[in-house]
Order: sequence, then C-alpha cells, then structure tokens
Amino acid sequence: MPTLRRLILAGLVTFIAGLIVLFPARVVIGMVDVPGIALAGIEGSVWRGSARDVAVGDVYIRDLSWKLSPLRLLTGTLKLDIEAKPPDGYVEGGVAISTGGRLETRDLRFSIPLPLVADVANVPGLNGIATGSFERIVLEDGVPVVADGSVEVANLLLPLVSRTSIGGYRAEVFTREDGLAGSVEDTDGVIDIAGSVEVRADRTYTFLGQVAPKPETPSKIQQQMQFLGTPNDRGQYELRLEGQL
Repeated sequence: MPTLRRLILAGLVTFIAGLIVLFPARVVIGMVDVPGIALAGIEGSVWRGSARDVAVGDVYIRDLSWKLSPLRLLTGTLKLDIEAKPPDGYVEGGVAISTGGRLETRDLRFSIPLPLVADVANVPGLNGIATGSFERIVLEDGVPVVADGSVEVANLLLPLVSRTSIGGYRAEVFTREDGLAGSVEDTDGVIDIAGSVEVRADRTYTFLGQVAPKPETPSKIQQQMQFLGTPNDRGQYELRLEGQL
C-alpha cells in the first residue's frame, strides 16, 4: 500500500511540524538558561511570540515580539524580525545571529533613552534621546564591520563635559572597503562641531574634528576648549581622538 504509506508519512510530518510551529515559547525558554538574559510574561510560539518584560544585563525593555525564520536555521543562522519598547522608545528591525559570533541587523529603526545604555557605554550619567535608522549593521566579535545609517541625539547630557544638556548632534555612518567612515555635526548643540570618524579593519579608530564655542556655550566648556591648543582664525579648536575597539 505505497499510497497509504505516503499518506501516513505526510500526515505524521504535518503533525510534527505543527507541534514544532505551535510549541509554546515559554516552555522552550524555560528549558534554556542564558546568563544575563531574563524574560517574563511569555506568550505565543517559538516561531511567533512575545514577552512582556526582557532584561539583558542592566538593559530593560518591554513588549518584545518576534517572528523567527525557520528555514534560516538550516544555514546555522537564527533570524528574527523583532519589535520592542524600551521605556519611552521603540526598537524594530531584523536581527540575524550566526555561528562564529556574527550579528547582523537589517532595516533597524529605534528611539531609545540614553540612560538605557549608560552602563554598556561606560558613561555614568549619560542622558538624552537617540533616534536612528540603519539599513544594515554587522558586528563580528562585537566589532562593527558594516554600518550604513544615521543617528541623532537630542538633549545630550555628558556629566564629564557639563552638568546641563549640551543640545543635539547628528552622526552619519557608511561602509568602505577598508572599514567604516562617518561624519558628526551639531544640530542645535551648544558646541559648534564638525568632524569625521574612521573605524579600520584592525579595530583602530580616529575622530578628527573642529569645535568652537557659541554664544550659548557655558563658560566651563569654553575654558575646557582652551586645553585643546590655539584656535584657528575662525575660532575653531582641533579635536583629535584615537584608540582601539
């Protein structure tokens, strides 16, 4: 009865596939203990589900929802379309995590309060709102090797620079053959700044810019600028930062 066997086999495959697709996400997540990551209020399936609360280290977000692409698992890649709501913000886009420590995002859009990432960035007291859109970002071993997009920061507060907001700034980033490049400028900042940044394949970076005080620049910041050297005939100081990621 070849036909009957095929029907039984097809029915069994369909049944198992249905179990996998509808398998409760809370059961799977409950079986997997990932250090530093905690989820609560889990609903839906592994392939399409949500979590009311998510904590990744010191970063907290809520109302995370995901849609997983099963076929990408066959290539060793975990690909998800996600939406999440950090306090007073949002994050949405596609995320792909591959074996070997490669993470890629597509069509990423976000608006997040900077205190959310102050500990990650190791900048105590960091504040403001960052809003951005990136067509693509690729991280390899935590280092950005591809990035194409822009981000704006409003009401930036850097306690090491000033105890009050220093205004708004914008950065655009694009990918080159030898690494990443970008530009930085003020939008409504209290500091006039225009500069360029490079991140090279060997993980070294360089920022080179010109900064100048404005009429609204606090006197403390104007005094700090004097340590940068002698300004040019336009009153601009050269600012150069170098390091390694």
